Amino acid sequence: MKKNYFLVIPVIICINFFLPRLMPGDPFLYLSVEDGNTAAVFSQEQIEQYEAYYGLDQPVIKQFINYMSKMVQGDLGTSIFYNTSVSKMILERIPWTILIVVVSLALSSIIGTILGIISAWHREYKFDRITYTIMLFISEIPAFLIGTLLLFFLAAHFVWFPLSGGSTVFSSYDTLWEKAFDIIHHMALPVLTLVLARIGNFYLLSRNSMMTVLTKDYMRTARGKGLKKHTILFRHALRNSLTPVMTQVFMSLGTSFGQAVLVENVFAYPGVGRLMREAVLNRDYALMQGIFLVMSMMILLMNFTSEIFLKKTDPRVV
Repeated sequence: MKKNYFLVIPVIICINFFLPRLMPGDPFLYLSVEDGNTAAVFSQEQIEQYEAYYGLDQPVIKQFINYMSKMVQGDLGTSIFYNTSVSKMILERIPWTILIVVVSLALSSIIGTILGIISAWHREYKFDRITYTIMLFISEIPAFLIGTLLLFFLAAHFVWFPLSGGSTVFSSYDTLWEKAFDIIHHMALPVLTLVLARIGNFYLLSRNSMMTVLTKDYMRTARGKGLKKHTILFRHALRNSLTPVMTQVFMSLGTSFGQAVLVENVFAYPGVGRLMREAVLNRDYALMQGIFLVMSMMILLMNFTSEIFLKKTDPRVV
C-alpha cells in the first residue's frame, strides 16, 4: 500500500508541473493594471525581463529541476500575478476551505446515515420510498447548480443570507461571538450546498449497509431472544453497518474538496477554490502548481487514512 503512494507522488508532481505549461496563453499576457479590468501591454523586452526574473526563459527541464529543489525545501515559489509567496497565499485561504468542507461533510454524513438507517429499518413503509426517491434526485444534481439555486432564492430573492464573501467587508466586531456569527452566516449557503450534494451518497450507502446487516443470522438470533427494537438497532445493527460509512467519510474528503472549488466560485467564498480559479484564469504557473500540489497531497493523505481505518475495523481487508 505504501509503495503505491510513493509511486503516485512523483507522477502527481510531474503532472502538477507540466500541465499548466501545456495550457494556451502566457502568464504575462494576463497581467492587469491596478483596476483589474484593462490588460496591460508589455513590450517584448519587458516580457523577456519578466521571464528571466521568474526563470521561465530557461529550458523546461531546468525549470523542473529548480522547482523540485525549491519544493523539497518547502518553497512553492512566488505568484506571478500577485507577486506574493504562494505558500503564504495558500495558508491564508485554505482554512476557509477546510472549514466548509469539514462542517458540510460532518453534517451530510450524520444526517444521511441517520436517514439511511431509519429507511432500512422501515423499508416496507412509505417513509422509505419517499426518502429514497428524494435522495436519488438530489444526488444527481451538480453541486454548482444547487449552489446557484440557493444563491438565487435564499440570498437574492428572500435576502436571508449574504450573496458573497466569507465575512462582512470593513466590519468591526465588539465580541468574538459577533465575528463567529458573521462567519457562520456567510458560510451557511456554501455548507448547505455541499451537504445537499453529498447527503444522498451517505444515505444510500448507510441504507444498503443496514439492509445487509439486518439479513444476517445474528440479527435473527437477537430478535429470537426477544430483545427490544432499539437494542437490536443500536447495539447490533448500527455498530456493524457503520464501517463502510466511516470509510466513505475519509474517501469523500477528496471529492468534497473538488466540489468546494466550484461552490466557492458560485458564492465568491474566499477559499482555495476561488484562488485556484484566479490562478487558472491568469495562467499563474507557480500559484497553480502550489494549489494543485497541496490539494493532491491532502487527498492522498485522506485516502491513506481511510485505508488504515478500514484495515483496523475490518480484519478481512488485507
